Amino acid sequence: MSERTAVVPSLNPQQALTPEEVKKGLVRVIGDGVTTHALITLTGGIFIVAFALQMGASNTVIGLLAAIPPLAALIQLPAVSLINRIRNRRLICVATSSLSRTLWLGIAAVPFFFLPDVALPVFIVLLMLYMVISAVGQCAWSSWMRDLVPREILGSFFSRRWSISMSVGIILSLAAGYFIDVWGTAHPGSIVTGYSYIFVAGVIVGYIGVYFIATIPEPRMDTPDKTSFLATFRASLAQPNFRRLLRFLALWNFAVNLAAPFFTVYLIRNIHLDLSLIIGLSVLSQVVSVLSFPLWGAIIDRFSNKTALSLAGPLFMIAILGWTFTTMPGPTPLTLPLLVILHALMGLSTAGVTLSSGYIGLKLVPRKTATAQLAVIGVTNSLVAGIAPVIGGLCVDFFAASDLEWTLTWRNSGSVVALHTLSLQNWDFFFVFAFVIGLLSLHLLAYVQEEGEVDRRLVVQEILVQVRREMRNFSTAGGLRLMLHLPLTATEKESPVPEEVQRLP
Repeated sequence: MSERTAVVPSLNPQQALTPEEVKKGLVRVIGDGVTTHALITLTGGIFIVAFALQMGASNTVIGLLAAIPPLAALIQLPAVSLINRIRNRRLICVATSSLSRTLWLGIAAVPFFFLPDVALPVFIVLLMLYMVISAVGQCAWSSWMRDLVPREILGSFFSRRWSISMSVGIILSLAAGYFIDVWGTAHPGSIVTGYSYIFVAGVIVGYIGVYFIATIPEPRMDTPDKTSFLATFRASLAQPNFRRLLRFLALWNFAVNLAAPFFTVYLIRNIHLDLSLIIGLSVLSQVVSVLSFPLWGAIIDRFSNKTALSLAGPLFMIAILGWTFTTMPGPTPLTLPLLVILHALMGLSTAGVTLSSGYIGLKLVPRKTATAQLAVIGVTNSLVAGIAPVIGGLCVDFFAASDLEWTLTWRNSGSVVALHTLSLQNWDFFFVFAFVIGLLSLHLLAYVQEEGEVDRRLVVQEILVQVRREMRNFSTAGGLRLMLHLPLTATEKESPVPEEVQRLP
């Protein structure tokens, strides 16, 4: 036995795993999912944006922060060579998880040890290192889980793992938001340090996740594919339908990432909502998304990914356009009710977009070149998702002093009544641009060919017919129970959850 094996015997891959080892390993995969999602909840999303704003981040900096994760994911291309050389994915995941999560202790310490002029650049550098190291681990993790989790339960297992993790994340986000509000009231001059304490709590939970990762068994890797990425990229572009798919996904991701990273900034700076209320709206969106996953899965199973996208995509773009009416030009009594409606609509549409856009590539690429062509899609999406928020931040700053108003005026017998029908200010232009680009991408979707696709109008008619049928029994308890069933149920199997929501980067 070698010295390395004696020190960390549990990190060595095994030739074969027994059913009992796989069963125990899957339990620990769920444990890792819960702790990792808890870490991401407490160190990402709303909290990281608010943390940066407290340190004086501009809109351009917020865009840069949103660009870091997808651009860091490009490190997965050279990481593949590293993984094939070491051939120990568990060791790589343990090392990268330990190092990357430790970096959050450094981020939490930034407000205590650096002056305001230096704190923000140090924070950005540490965050970049965290994302790059995490991306290497994510590459190893995806390959590891593909070999560990049985294919016949792949969808249902990760769906359950994601649901449990999401439930824990919702509770933590609400608790952390309440803590920040209380901390801000007690220490109004040092709110930023409250976020540091939340980050430390996330790191502690994250270290528990490292333990789960270290105890998950790893089967030996298969012989790697030696086809170069450049050769795969050239061969993929030679396929007309793949080019059409790539154009649609690129433009769609650009539209989404142009606007989505700035929703929190808009709520804080323009509408002046408390953090706890912002988190509450986010939780509403997540709950609606979770509840609507089965509906979209049924539509995809019975019709096609393209059909689901043609329904969910316009809903998502309408929700983005709806943000322009939340201020007229400032907050109104209808602002909060409209935000509730928009977050619910975004949750509903996001579920459909996530499922269908995540699986349309899996369905359209040939089996023999699936891995390589999906890598091409992943790289393209990462580049676009990284560039879009930077451009978005620049656009917001560019239109900071712009204003477009359309007012209807009625004059009669000396009285004047003015009705503000349209008032576009700096952020509003931004949301309108994202809406237009999103509609253009959906136009490109029409040219993508997918086997089994059905006209969108037929799907809507099918849903309405089923809903009207269930409405006949609406007044009875049995009828209420039937209304909770999905209108489209072509199969009883659970629809798989895309890999991007199985484990966040």
